[in-house]
Amino acid sequence: MDTIFALASAQGKAGVAVVRISGPRAHDSLSLLTQQDTTNRGMRLCSLYDMQGQHLDDALVLIFFAPASFTGEDVVELHLHGSVAVVTAVLRTLGKNDDLRLAEPGEFTRRAMENGKLDLSQVEGLADLIDAETESQRRQAQEVLSGRLGDLAERWRVDLIRAASLIEAVIDFADEDIPTDVTPEVTALLEKVLAELVAETDVIHIAERIRSGFEVAIVGAPNVGKSTLLNALAGREAAITSEYAGTTRDVIEVRMDLSGLAVTFLDTAGLRETTDAVEKMGISLARSRADRADLRVFLAETALDLDVPFRDGDIVVRPKADLRENRSNSVSGMTGEGVTDLIEQISEVLKYRSANAGVATRERHRIAIERAQISLELAQSLLSAQSEQYELVAEELRRAIRALESLVGRVDVENLLDEIFASFCLGK
Repeated sequence: MDTIFALASAQGKAGVAVVRISGPRAHDSLSLLTQQDTTNRGMRLCSLYDMQGQHLDDALVLIFFAPASFTGEDVVELHLHGSVAVVTAVLRTLGKNDDLRLAEPGEFTRRAMENGKLDLSQVEGLADLIDAETESQRRQAQEVLSGRLGDLAERWRVDLIRAASLIEAVIDFADEDIPTDVTPEVTALLEKVLAELVAETDVIHIAERIRSGFEVAIVGAPNVGKSTLLNALAGREAAITSEYAGTTRDVIEVRMDLSGLAVTFLDTAGLRETTDAVEKMGISLARSRADRADLRVFLAETALDLDVPFRDGDIVVRPKADLRENRSNSVSGMTGEGVTDLIEQISEVLKYRSANAGVATRERHRIAIERAQISLELAQSLLSAQSEQYELVAEELRRAIRALESLVGRVDVENLLDEIFASFCLGK
């Protein structure tokens, strides 16, 4: 396998820059740079030199021996002064070594997976951790990176392998007397795993929303202050406001951190009857986005004032609190009155929903779990036919096991790997 290198920290000027080298010639390459022995693991302060013996930098050097490293290979990390010129000179020197090549995006992490240091779900968790913008995303990514999804998948897999082995025993010894009926134990195992799969499937959409962000649509009639409220929530002029009705035609999105949750607020066109063709398109888009949103905030006297079906959890607040004598349950984006209370109310609703999130966070996870679920449901129905259908039961159990193995990258994911690792930066 090639020995690879890349800048593992961010591009640009910084206090410290980290260059990572991984592969069978990693320690040899360090010997050339430092002109020192590298047979001892640990960290040391070394002077680095180019091929002509010119001093490049003084660096803190970390030496790892396989398999006790991130990639599972021999690894060297150079902690350099974070000068662009220093980093460029060190990378140029490494690039002149015929035994090394520049790493591809995500290649260090891919090697970690191939060497058994991470499973595929942990790789996805690492990608999510790098992209995390809010506290809830960080916690969720850390949970996946810790291997919880892989542990779940392995527990389900072990139970199904046990069930499959019992069925296979009946098939293999069909002409002999089996001392016990395996059907009750197999049925119990299938019911247990299936119940857990269903429970995880029911909350995947919540975990996906924590990862990608909740959508909150602001819905109301024209000129009730939706855009003004959006600007108040964003703390900037994100949307054009005007005294003329129908100003907003397209959906305006503002993403923000709301009590540790990633939330995108949607300012939609005012809902009313109109003959204006462009405004009609905006209203149609507003209804569509509001229907898909996780939560709607109705700016209206009551939810019945708008021709939009009310859902559990939706919030109704009266608009233009600054123009009212009775200001209860009202909000004003103009003065900020009621905005803090509205934010707290939205936060409470979304935090309550987030509390039920599972550890499966992606569409790929949902598809794999549902495939396993379908196979187990078929196996259950076939099992009721006793030994006449045991061969089919065994096949459905094998399909369910393969589906669960795809969660952690054991099978059927080769076509996904290039796409997943391409999203990583060069030094990861």
